Amino acid sequence: MPTTRTVPARPVLLIALTSALLFAPNSATADPEPPTRESAQDQGPARAPESAARRSLTAPTPGFTDTTRSYPREQVLTPDPVNPADKSAKLGLTPYHAIAPKLNALQRLGDRVSVEVAGRSAGGHRLYLVTVTAPETPARTRAQERMRQLIENAPAAAAKSREIKAGYKAPVFFNNNIHGNEWEGTDASLKIIERLATARDARTKDLLAHSRLYFNITANPDGRIAGTRANANGFDLNRDFVTASQPETRAMRQIEIDKQPAAMLDLHGYVNGTLIEPTTPPHGENYEYDLFLKNTYANALGMEAAVNGLGYTPAKDGVEPAQIPFRDQEEGWDDWPPIFTPQYAAFHGAVAAHTVEIPLAVNNSLYDSLPVAELRRRSAINTAVAGAAITATLDFVREKRSSLIADQIEVFRRGAAGAAQVPVSKETVPGVPGIGPEDVYTTDFPRAYVIPSGSTAAARLVGHLLANDVRVARASRAVRLGGRTYPKGSYVVDMRQPKRGLANVLLADGRDISDKVSVMYDISGWSLGRLWGATVTPVTSGSPAGAPLTPVRAAAPVGHVAPRGDLRLRLTDPQEIAALNSLLQQGVPVRRAADGSVIVPSSARALAVEAARTHDVVFDATRQKGTTGLRRTRVAAAVTPGELYALREMNFEVTPVSTAVLNAGFDWSSVDVLFVSAGLDRDALTSGARTALDAFLGAGHGLVGRGVVGAGLGADAGLLAAKPVEGNGDANGVVRVVNSGPVTAGAPDHGFVYAPVWFTDLGPGVRIEQSYAPGNPLVSGHWRPLSDGSGGPADAGGRASVVSAPRAVLFGTEPLFRDHPKGEFAQLGRALFTMASASSG
Repeated sequence: MPTTRTVPARPVLLIALTSALLFAPNSATADPEPPTRESAQDQGPARAPESAARRSLTAPTPGFTDTTRSYPREQVLTPDPVNPADKSAKLGLTPYHAIAPKLNALQRLGDRVSVEVAGRSAGGHRLYLVTVTAPETPARTRAQERMRQLIENAPAAAAKSREIKAGYKAPVFFNNNIHGNEWEGTDASLKIIERLATARDARTKDLLAHSRLYFNITANPDGRIAGTRANANGFDLNRDFVTASQPETRAMRQIEIDKQPAAMLDLHGYVNGTLIEPTTPPHGENYEYDLFLKNTYANALGMEAAVNGLGYTPAKDGVEPAQIPFRDQEEGWDDWPPIFTPQYAAFHGAVAAHTVEIPLAVNNSLYDSLPVAELRRRSAINTAVAGAAITATLDFVREKRSSLIADQIEVFRRGAAGAAQVPVSKETVPGVPGIGPEDVYTTDFPRAYVIPSGSTAAARLVGHLLANDVRVARASRAVRLGGRTYPKGSYVVDMRQPKRGLANVLLADGRDISDKVSVMYDISGWSLGRLWGATVTPVTSGSPAGAPLTPVRAAAPVGHVAPRGDLRLRLTDPQEIAALNSLLQQGVPVRRAADGSVIVPSSARALAVEAARTHDVVFDATRQKGTTGLRRTRVAAAVTPGELYALREMNFEVTPVSTAVLNAGFDWSSVDVLFVSAGLDRDALTSGARTALDAFLGAGHGLVGRGVVGAGLGADAGLLAAKPVEGNGDANGVVRVVNSGPVTAGAPDHGFVYAPVWFTDLGPGVRIEQSYAPGNPLVSGHWRPLSDGSGGPADAGGRASVVSAPRAVLFGTEPLFRDHPKGEFAQLGRALFTMASASSG
């Protein structure tokens, strides 16, 4: 990649280690942080309680529906019980139980501070949204909401509105503590709120008269209390915005939809010196990146000056000067995927959005190894740094309010008008140095997308689009688009809409960017169109204008039960798996059919009706009788957090296990089948635990394995003769696959990989259930060969990606990755049923 930055690039490895190595004093006790990118090889087993999953799966989507209520919106918060184990306290920071009393006190300081509960975490803790602004009458609040809606819904008119130019309050969003063990953004925000609540200077009065400041006090209270990066379900919330599987993510999503921030900060740690977005290439191709870069870089300069202006030095404090990756590095901190909070916010109109990584590490092993005094010294510095970044952003918003709002309007105007994106260059983004061809990423938006209705997968996808504020319409009769006729009831996503970027980033195939950069920070490919099980067709010509389309607020339910006869339930969707499990748990005698579906007797029609309504699935009439009887399947699972959550989403009865759990003594009679992908090392088991495991598998109980860990256990137990071959461990993305066996019957012809694996040297009796497509199977993402030329997509092409034998099924793909590729889930469910049936037989 050509060097075009104004400052020489720093090696990527150095960036990753600075948070731990560039400290003084006590640098000798620092150790490198673990990689921020999840590792498919060494991630520990999930141990999340089932209650957290159930709470997340049943939590309603939050919303701020009262748009007429004036400000302030004060309420008295009930304090939480004091928790001496809260990890924040050791650092001299605010423990979660002290936040509610603190917010009560802040509301009493005057008429500028309002507190709302934006939702609850997976662990059941309240999520607090604080608004700081000058007082508003109900009429003024209604006017603000009217202007906000005009900006999104009629951006061309909003651009000409004198009322908006003169009176619209710029929305600004500060998101704190999304990684639970990156604490200090919360404390910095509380200090800033207190100052704003009482300051009487002209600048503060002007700021609050022309802005609404929204503070998500802690986005991850579960992790704040426990000192973990993840929430109570084990999810990294800053990777969840495509899927929004967790209640905390859905709360943040709703804040961004309802408040429509023009600027936002996401406060993190720990990178020394302080890392301030904008980022290195590749840049998300669906953003209006010229507007984003213009404002984000300008605000970054102000934050850099404010942070460096605190006077901390490497020699005195162990604090390095702040860094702006766009300017200071070549690659390794990209904004390509929409899974990060600032990148997702850009699709809702944020034209200045930043990840800010404060400098001095206090988490993980350092939390236990450093003296308390040193931890508190570092935390105090981090709080000051975060506060400087927030203050600089407030100054930026106060000075640039009009242009920020104008640029937000322009984002929505381009989408609504179908205008072309503007490639970044020194001419289109003046004032930003070092822009080169490596920074130019744009895309060609289709004219529309069509999603045929009638399937559970289609209804789920449409519901998800609507929850993301993507506009969807439905054909009231047959509609012709792009030279093709689609039936009545088809869903149409007209891409001339304000948030076309978000619609496209969710539905498009994406791009293979393997040749663009050598390394990526996290995932590089995603596509709900390919991975969620619904058919999604891009329309590249013609126009939906004038077509018989009606906007929808919800997907039409598809749940149905045939009125007579025995019933057939397909098992190609996770909600069908969940419905089957609910019937089995109620004792319904279900039998497998030859095509992989299941037969439910007519006597269970009432229960089938309930399952159809609950899970939105279809039970067809059938004359098949089925073969093997199924029974409730109890799963022992040594898996990642995303996999454990997906199993529970499919209504399996799951017991998390690991090497430690088995060594402590495990009752194998309580489970029917074993699923292993992480955290179970047979060689690390005690002799008694190993004997018990071998006895379970030797008695005919089946194994479902993923990746090299699962395959290794299958080989050690003699269940399946296959050699797992690891591809490039940094590779990930959407791949083409060929399904050829009963486990994968009816599955989409695309899958997801993250550190891909394939299988060779297949022994007798091993069936290929699925293969990577011949040639280069990668559709979108980043997958390069290793330095010796091996491990690339060409090596995987045509190779087995899923294999089975009478007592084992092995996956080289990631069918449950981060609860994301919904259309792939059923493969894993069918494998578990197959192995449970084998053991019972």
